[in-house]
Amino acid sequence: MEPSKIVVRYRDGRTLKGTTQNFFPNKPNFHVNRLGGTGPGDIIEVKVDELKAIFFVRDFTGDPKHVEKKKLSPGERGQGRLMEVTCQDGEVIVGTTTGYDPKRPGFFLFPIDPSANNVRVYVVSGAVRTARFL
Repeated sequence: MEPSKIVVRYRDGRTLKGTTQNFFPNKPNFHVNRLGGTGPGDIIEVKVDELKAIFFVRDFTGDPKHVEKKKLSPGERGQGRLMEVTCQDGEVIVGTTTGYDPKRPGFFLFPIDPSANNVRVYVVSGAVRTARFL
């Protein structure tokens, strides 16, 4: 399996960038090979319940000037249901989902902007202040 590039955002504000090959939504933890890491000490065990979200990204730098599209154009349809999630820290994430259940540990959102750096976002349910379908 090809490693996934991820940016891990903790509830306490910390950020961890790296790659993973063993994240599964039903597991309580996974490992990240820290970006720029070269040795065994650069593999970090991450506990999902400490996180806000895991951003699966195209690259680690992104484009700071890019303004991500947050609405579908008239007549445009995404896969799944369009949803707006507000995290406990106030960050708002908009995307589509096919499997939202607040009783589960988390759920995936897929950006509606095809040029976004995020490929998908795993949002941890315990870090959500509000979630609503649009």
